[in-house]
Amino acid sequence: MDINAALTWILEVVASVDPVLRTTLAGLGMFLETSVLVGLVVPGDSIVIVASTAVETPVGYVSLLVAVIVGALGGESVGFALGRLFGPRIRDSRLGHWIGRANWQRAEYYVDRRGGPAVFISRFLPVFHSLVPLTVGMSAMSYRRFFAWTAPACVVWAAAYVTFGSVAAVGYRELADQLHIAGYIFVGVIVAFALGVVLVKWLLVRSERRHWDHPGDGDANTIDDDLTAR
Repeated sequence: MDINAALTWILEVVASVDPVLRTTLAGLGMFLETSVLVGLVVPGDSIVIVASTAVETPVGYVSLLVAVIVGALGGESVGFALGRLFGPRIRDSRLGHWIGRANWQRAEYYVDRRGGPAVFISRFLPVFHSLVPLTVGMSAMSYRRFFAWTAPACVVWAAAYVTFGSVAAVGYRELADQLHIAGYIFVGVIVAFALGVVLVKWLLVRSERRHWDHPGDGDANTIDDDLTAR
């Protein structure tokens, strides 16, 4: 089986899933990805890209986009609510200890120093996209202000991933019957997008880390290495 046949088979399997179920699962995946701490182990971006490869109509695109945005906002809101209701008890739990005290402190410094912009930017940062909603819930920031900053971030994030996945898949289908290397082009585009995402996150970390470092941290300038890759 050549790469075109393999990719076509994979895309057909994804497309064969009931559209309503597929869209619901993508929204649920984003809800889990943005809920407190779950985003460290649930690959929400991969789920959205896979689901978006089956998008072939404007209605399908809009439906998936709305589901992903609603799922992300729901997860962020749950994180905020848990922080407001349970506060430090989550941070002091076994799972909270697994995250690491340094990461919790950095999230607190970040929210204290940047406020609303920290909420927006954290959506695109590793680890912080799960810790910041919970941390904001522990702070004095109101839910209205939190929502005003996180909503546009979720829209930008969802639009980028859903648009990329759907456009890449449509382009592949148009080329698959004409070019033998269409599969390689598709894989190359996916890899390029992934590298672009990594680069953007790296640049954001370099730009923002001064806002979450404590003056006495010394060389501890970045998020714990074992969590950055999650």
